[in-house]
Amino acid sequence: MAIGKLYIGRKVRDLRLANQATQAQFAERLGISVSYLNQIESNQRPVSAAVLLALADKFKIDISDLSGAEGDRLLSALAEVLKDSLFGSFSPNLQELKLVVHNAPGVAHALITAHQAYRHNSERLASLDDTLGRASAVVEHTPYEEVRDFFHFMDNYIHEIDVMAEKLAGEIGISDQDSHTALASHLENTFQVRISRAVDNEDLMRNFDERQRVLTLSPYLAPATRDFQIALQIAQLAAGAVIDQILDNAAFRTSEATEICRIGLHNYFAGALILPYSKFMGAAREVRHDLDLLSVRFGASLEQICHRLSTLQRPGQKGIPIFFARIDRAGNITKRHSAAKLQFARFGAACPLWNAHQAFEAPGQIIRQLAETPDGVRYLCIATQITKGGRGFHSPRQYFALALGCEISYADQFVYGDAMGVGNRGSFDPIGISCRICERRNCAGRAVPPLKSQLVIEHYKRGRLPYLIK
Repeated sequence: MAIGKLYIGRKVRDLRLANQATQAQFAERLGISVSYLNQIESNQRPVSAAVLLALADKFKIDISDLSGAEGDRLLSALAEVLKDSLFGSFSPNLQELKLVVHNAPGVAHALITAHQAYRHNSERLASLDDTLGRASAVVEHTPYEEVRDFFHFMDNYIHEIDVMAEKLAGEIGISDQDSHTALASHLENTFQVRISRAVDNEDLMRNFDERQRVLTLSPYLAPATRDFQIALQIAQLAAGAVIDQILDNAAFRTSEATEICRIGLHNYFAGALILPYSKFMGAAREVRHDLDLLSVRFGASLEQICHRLSTLQRPGQKGIPIFFARIDRAGNITKRHSAAKLQFARFGAACPLWNAHQAFEAPGQIIRQLAETPDGVRYLCIATQITKGGRGFHSPRQYFALALGCEISYADQFVYGDAMGVGNRGSFDPIGISCRICERRNCAGRAVPPLKSQLVIEHYKRGRLPYLIK
């Protein structure tokens, strides 16, 4: 497999410092000169395939951890920010962006944060809402967005929690017996918490009475949701110290963001407990990522399965790099993560040509699509609709599309890639990320012109769009 040019000087330097080695000592172990190592660390030269292999062999690390998706995510976010008209005609090339991301990731993160503040400031000014004059409310991005970015740049994988949950799953027999029995028994025997199935409040799925040590669950919960809520209660009782440490290190700006993230970390633990890492990844490979089979095998919902697949990023034991999103009927992306090169837009709606939108037209079906983004990368995309709520005639229902996919080189490891003609480039639909940053010039699905593009208006001609894009 050919190795592209990799400028990973910061990662190499961090690895050297973590091993408390001088440049001379580190270069000797790798079998290279000190001057070459110095050039690698300063990103003046890329690492060769031989150096990558030496790093993996001498320091027992996964090559993918050095050349992983962290840079892709930051690169994508920074490129989107710099397309804003705020920056005028400035348009850095790919090499310039890579130099910033690899050499000064802190600066890149700071610029992204500043841009978020600018956008929120502009939106509030435009709407003339009553937050004007309260500087802290105007300039800071929302706690929800801050937490979203925390998980995004953690690669949606929290090592300490994942390992702890997997160990506990093995101790109590998750996936070796009925998960509900294992979870309920552990909750009662270890924490003296009794489970009650009663209608405590029609709007509540769960309610924990800490004094009485009673967890009340709605009797109308689906089995997968019921078990997840029990696992969530175990997370709150068992993982508090670990989660507190993670939150301390995250250093969120507000207590609100901290508590929102605490919910996310509890949910992460619950998902990792019900779907323990090694067993789940092994099963996913065995059934070629068949969502229905995985759902039945682990007694989990389709959403739980898709979300868990997006977290399989353990160093040295990574799963297939996939993207995952949950979209509502208005096109809002309510969950998102990508370990693949495809990175979702931070602002604006998703591409209308993406098959995720078609899922609402075919409830209960798996919609498949071969797609190609403007950068030439091709993907296998899968989408299906799910329904939430609706226990009873008058109960409100929520409809979402779950979207999952991988780069086409991994399509043979997904049952959904069968008989799709992946070798025929003509089978791929051209899609983008978001209209505001997509540079396709003649797309019938375009909703708004791309940023920083000059428009040509010809009053006596009309093509697919009412303007031409220069």
